[in-house]
Amino acid sequence: MKCMFYLSGIFLLFLGLSSGIAQDQKRLIDYVDPFIGTGGWGNTFPGAVVPFGMISISPHNMPGAASGYKKEGKHFYGFGHNHLNGTGCADLGSIIVTFMKDKVSTNPEEYKTTFSNETASPGYYSLKLDNLGLTIESTVTARSGIYNITSDETTEIILLIDAGRSLAIEGGGSIYLNEDNSISGSNISGGFCGEINRQTLYFYAELSKSPTLKEIWFDNHRLDSSSKATVDTNITAAVTLNMESGVPLQLKIGISYTSIENAKENLYREIPNWDFESIKASAEETWEEYLSRIIIDDKNKENLVKFYTSLYHTLIHPNIINDINGDYPLMGRRGTGNYSNRSRYSVYSLWDTYRTTHPFFTLVYPDIQNEMIRTMIDMYKENGYLPKWELTGNETFMMVGDPAVPVIVDSYIKGIRDFDIETAFEAMLKTTQLNEGQKAAPVRAGYHQMLEYEYIPFEQDWSEDWWVWGPVSTTLEYCLADWNISVLAKSLGEEKYYNEYLQRSMYYKNLFDKETRFIRPKLKNGDWIEPFDSLTLEGSGDWQWSGGPGYVEGNAWHYTWFVPHDIPGLISLFKDEAEFVQRLKKCFGDGHFTVSNEPDFAYPYLFNYVEGQDSLTRYYVKDVLEKDFGLGPEGLPGNDDCGAMSAWYIFSSLGFYPDCPGSVNYQLGNTLFNKVEIKLDAKYYSGESLIIKSIVNTHDDFKVELNGKIITVNSINHEELTGGGELIFYSKENGN
Repeated sequence: MKCMFYLSGIFLLFLGLSSGIAQDQKRLIDYVDPFIGTGGWGNTFPGAVVPFGMISISPHNMPGAASGYKKEGKHFYGFGHNHLNGTGCADLGSIIVTFMKDKVSTNPEEYKTTFSNETASPGYYSLKLDNLGLTIESTVTARSGIYNITSDETTEIILLIDAGRSLAIEGGGSIYLNEDNSISGSNISGGFCGEINRQTLYFYAELSKSPTLKEIWFDNHRLDSSSKATVDTNITAAVTLNMESGVPLQLKIGISYTSIENAKENLYREIPNWDFESIKASAEETWEEYLSRIIIDDKNKENLVKFYTSLYHTLIHPNIINDINGDYPLMGRRGTGNYSNRSRYSVYSLWDTYRTTHPFFTLVYPDIQNEMIRTMIDMYKENGYLPKWELTGNETFMMVGDPAVPVIVDSYIKGIRDFDIETAFEAMLKTTQLNEGQKAAPVRAGYHQMLEYEYIPFEQDWSEDWWVWGPVSTTLEYCLADWNISVLAKSLGEEKYYNEYLQRSMYYKNLFDKETRFIRPKLKNGDWIEPFDSLTLEGSGDWQWSGGPGYVEGNAWHYTWFVPHDIPGLISLFKDEAEFVQRLKKCFGDGHFTVSNEPDFAYPYLFNYVEGQDSLTRYYVKDVLEKDFGLGPEGLPGNDDCGAMSAWYIFSSLGFYPDCPGSVNYQLGNTLFNKVEIKLDAKYYSGESLIIKSIVNTHDDFKVELNGKIITVNSINHEELTGGGELIFYSKENGN
């Protein structure tokens, strides 16, 4: 089988997989629409990428947009070569390749052009630049890409390589005009969500024909030099080429986060020739292998498109960052490390992905999840802390809580254990075992206050370096993380730590107000803050949509239910179960629930915790699946957040959901599909495959059975799922 992916330690896992698709059947990649989520607030990108690939060739049509692209954008500003999928802030988008005629300009507003005829599929993207008469196709391997550039007429074009700009900043870079048909250099990007992170991306580009002229332009002036490096300003290579009508010009480009030399090696080893169609076919074959871990038999084509596009989006981040020779930037970008036999990962949007994406990898791609955790532990060894929101070797400290903890613990208790759990436990204790008077680590801002007051008080000094964004939300996140530490401590036989962290995980109760029935902010003196408005979405920070006072990107309605590790305990704080259900129904009925807000993800499944109310879980899950997820650019209800929302769709459409990371249990819903086969990894799980079937026509008269045995509760555990067999959802009147 021909493949140009060269993803060390990953692709070999899938060589033995059969796609399960007959030659006369539709390929799974044909159900993927990369334009879903590119409109509205989905912030996905449509460009060419392979599973977990470092490079992504994607168009920029809206500078400053999180991924550089919005479907409604009218002008093409160039192709970038690394992108974030579905995040709320812009970064990356480095090494911008674009085209002009007649003159050179380093001003994007002068080199922009209208475009049409967009086509995108897994591993492939193309468009036409209307004013220039150029059709441009692109495809990729893991670290390199190749373009076919075809002109409608015989003419002269100018190819620009803008190395000074990225999506968020004009950080500068370098360009070297080599003696052959190649150009190399680097770009400095950064500024994620206004942070101070900076990262350098190196590139090596090669043309299939000799240019008539190669120049370096700086600040809209031509330089009489073959090399130039700048900081915080623009720098562009301008390459003049003669085009023959209908005859493609080809451009290859390799990237690296460590050096130009490695970018060149990545290119030459992954794309040694100029066979565009072969590279495209290999990218498609790789996607087909990954997607075929889950095979669906159903006639509803729309649901198939939603599902496989969600699966596609989930398999983009975290992405590899190591070069083909194993080199990668150390955490904190304090030098270069090397892996000889596995992949190094980057882009850990953990506040988002700990809830859905990583539990999904644990179930369906456990070998990859294992490597991701090993990377996280190495980051701790290199930088002193587990990652929080890591981006290309930098810690951005974005969002709140300690999300690395549930990622590691959830995988460990579900059977993924080929990593150094003792060091991981050490890392968890390091940020939570504080001496008297010791301030908390930046990844656990305000934790010393939580230990002192048994909640984080509302009074926060925004002028401090590590002030707490949303003391209520942060307290709840720390409670979940501490509960996970207690679970791990118990598994490791650390009884003292088990009891200590279990007690800490219950501190959420100190913020529950029995008068208003909300979890709400409290002052240092124990008083509730006044005035209190449960619907406010502003005031937790000095920016729009920061969250109501005390909350993170939400309000009291969004966070009162966020106690995933102790839902029975939360229910007990209400007058009775009936009041809990009534209030939760009001959350949905009055429009307070939103699936686009990560803490809300599990709320439709909370009805399962009250006897006789499980039909409400099935009702609300189906309602969200049908109304909030659709086809077309606005098919996602909000930021995809590195696949977190797509993974919610995947789990919910399959019929079960990991409502509490760190628990082996999944809450049951109902599958959308007639039949699903999940292929299980024999290195980790005892079952060969899990077959899911549905013959349900009601929410109320409902049963679930596993391997012929009726499930008498509303949940199923990980061992039962990974033991394989048949999971059947059916109406009682259908019988077996």
